[in-house]
Amino acid sequence: MHRLARTGGTAGLLRWLAGRAEGWAGLVGPDGTVLHAAARTAGAMVPDVAGLVAEGASALTERGVQAYAVDTGAYTALLFPLSVFPPGVGDDTGPVLAVVTPRPVAAGLATLLADVVLPLSLCLQAETLERKRRRVDLAESRGREAVLHLLMTGQLSIAQQVAGALRPRLPDPVRVCVVECSGGGRDEVARVCVDADGGRSWIVRCPVYARHLILVMPAEAKEPEPGAVPTDETVAARVGDCVVGVSEPVPLADTATGYRQAFHALAVARELPARHARFGVSPDPALVVGPAGRRWADELLNPLLTHVPRRPQDPGSQELLATAASWLAFSSHATGHLKVHRNTLAARLRLIGELLGLDLNRLADQAALDLALRVRSTPAPACTPEPAQSGSPASCTSKAAGGLDAILVRPAVRDWADRQLAPVLGAEETLRTWVRCEGRLGPAAAELGISVPGVRKRLTRLETVLQRSLLRPPSARYDLWLALRSRDLTAAA
Repeated sequence: MHRLARTGGTAGLLRWLAGRAEGWAGLVGPDGTVLHAAARTAGAMVPDVAGLVAEGASALTERGVQAYAVDTGAYTALLFPLSVFPPGVGDDTGPVLAVVTPRPVAAGLATLLADVVLPLSLCLQAETLERKRRRVDLAESRGREAVLHLLMTGQLSIAQQVAGALRPRLPDPVRVCVVECSGGGRDEVARVCVDADGGRSWIVRCPVYARHLILVMPAEAKEPEPGAVPTDETVAARVGDCVVGVSEPVPLADTATGYRQAFHALAVARELPARHARFGVSPDPALVVGPAGRRWADELLNPLLTHVPRRPQDPGSQELLATAASWLAFSSHATGHLKVHRNTLAARLRLIGELLGLDLNRLADQAALDLALRVRSTPAPACTPEPAQSGSPASCTSKAAGGLDAILVRPAVRDWADRQLAPVLGAEETLRTWVRCEGRLGPAAAELGISVPGVRKRLTRLETVLQRSLLRPPSARYDLWLALRSRDLTAAA
């Protein structure tokens, strides 16, 4: 009995009791509702077992006795009240153990049931507390996920207000760390992360990738203490089968940028023996587009920013902006990030495309929208100033493609593009073909004349060379399209 209580819990004990009674055993509520049940065989069920135990449970509650028996022509129902909580804690009216056995009742069965009340009560108490703990953990996890979503969509003040009720407070500036765990080891890795940094990091279970943990960590001081090991390196060293990617130090308001950087670093870390990588120094394209690029982004996004839904239940501009950013970052996985149905996501994307005049099935238009959203979230003083050129503002047209081309030929953007493509200079065929085929492996393989696994292998090698994720979103394909387009425009000029 006690071995079953440790290994099988309530269900194991009830199955054992049903076998010893050669009938039916279960837990019923004070109103007769069957909560758990087990029968020796399917044929051992009494035709009116529910009514029989309901009658006994009602009588047991009304009379306040410690045991009760109900006899029928062929069966006897034995009932014993259970105490799930200690006296004075929780609800005093606990469930009732009910056993239905054929007549005559086996000798010693009533004594056996009296003996099983204590271990069964303890099992119920432990299982009830475990369910409550899981609910609390789930609520906290959802709260942290909500804070991360607010940070990713740029709603900093609301995120800080919500985070104020939880621990720890959001640091600023931060490094974003993505830890890829094996199998179901995410909870254990989260405990290692807490131990490694003393609970200073904001740890979130990724809502998109089931094996990922996201850490929003305080950025290290310029002069760390001697012998101090950063949290990300400690986690990679302690957990032998995890992979860790870390961003540059970024302001808390740029958490979305930090996440993209950490995800790209994760793609590099998978190929390294240390299973750990930090994002290399590389400017964001939003920082080099200048005031003309900011005007282009404002003009492109204006129909979306000023959109007023026709019905109260339709998505407003903020919801559509969040949907666009999530879809560009996570592709079809945005349904898990936004907690919406795939049909809802598709309908919102159609509306966004109609409002902006973009075909979101094309990589070129996706790259334009991604750049515009990043420019909008970048503080204006951080942008590279526009060089003094006569007539440069007039080059920004109302058309997304034409206006973007005028931005991509700026000297600062050309320099950025050269730095992006420098690692693959002279070996761009696979990359260009893949981008030209809208980032799809099948068409790229057909055009290159190789198999789909062959293209995948080439792109995996390019991920290591470029230090960017290509095959899994968030992907660097938007930046690569912009860089290749800038180079092509420069060559054509």
